Amino acid sequence: MTSKPAPYVGRFAPSPSGPLHFGSLLAAVVSYARARAGNGQWLVRIEDIDPPREQPGADKVILNALEAYGFEWDGPVSYQSQFAERHAALVQSLLESGAAYPCSCSRRDLADARRGPLGAIYPGTCREGCRSDEVAIRLRTDDEPIEFMDQLQGPQSQRLESETGDFIIKRRDGLIAYHLAVVADDFDQGITEVVRGIDLLDSTPRHIHLQRVLGFTTPDYLHIPVVENAEGQKLSKLTGARGIPGDETSATLVSALDALKQHPPADLARASIDEIWAWALANWRTDVLRDVKSIPADQYPMAEHENGLS
Repeated sequence: MTSKPAPYVGRFAPSPSGPLHFGSLLAAVVSYARARAGNGQWLVRIEDIDPPREQPGADKVILNALEAYGFEWDGPVSYQSQFAERHAALVQSLLESGAAYPCSCSRRDLADARRGPLGAIYPGTCREGCRSDEVAIRLRTDDEPIEFMDQLQGPQSQRLESETGDFIIKRRDGLIAYHLAVVADDFDQGITEVVRGIDLLDSTPRHIHLQRVLGFTTPDYLHIPVVENAEGQKLSKLTGARGIPGDETSATLVSALDALKQHPPADLARASIDEIWAWALANWRTDVLRDVKSIPADQYPMAEHENGLS
């Protein structure tokens, strides 16, 4: 007797470091379409664990934009900062088990380290002890290949110890690192598929390793192409991405569908948001993105729109 697959639970998890831009809108559209096409749930989680990078009120701007563009989430919006005690307890348990250790190395200390897809490959300097009380916490890795099948990018494999090294789960400034927080929250919220940009593909083996160390289940992963500016940089708040417009929601949502190769009919841009979503969900295809690695921002003027929705 075969068991039924777990009900689909997806999520959209923006950081409140600025308004919702066109690249983030694409990630929201794909994750929402995947959830609704699978008769599943779609959660919204604000990832507010990096106060130095956050903008006051950005969470409200993001939520207002999601509402204006017709997204309907299940249950209340969660905030990652709500789970601080859970994150701290996981770090402590990893320290006590020996799976993690304090590290006093600074960026200057690692300036001559080999480089990998995620920057300096940590050489294990502090594995047997560190020389300072000002420390980060790193998770131990090994060189067994971490292999997984990305739902869009296909088979992936990475040897963490030699390709990225032991990685930080708690920063020197005391803040919990993204890697631990996202793994913990996705597990606790029952997420069955993570949809995010292909720029995070190289981080996924770290997350799978951490899941295994903690005894967590591993969700499916689907990494979508990202929007890039003329310099080949990912469209982001750091590269000056503007908020999506609040007065052209139908046209912008249709442009998002076009960027995602869904081939919406031209007259759909004059339809209501509800009508656009009805068409999108009835015609949704993820496989058309399989050979797309990036999306040129200059093809979509709203990617640089000056008046973000607030």
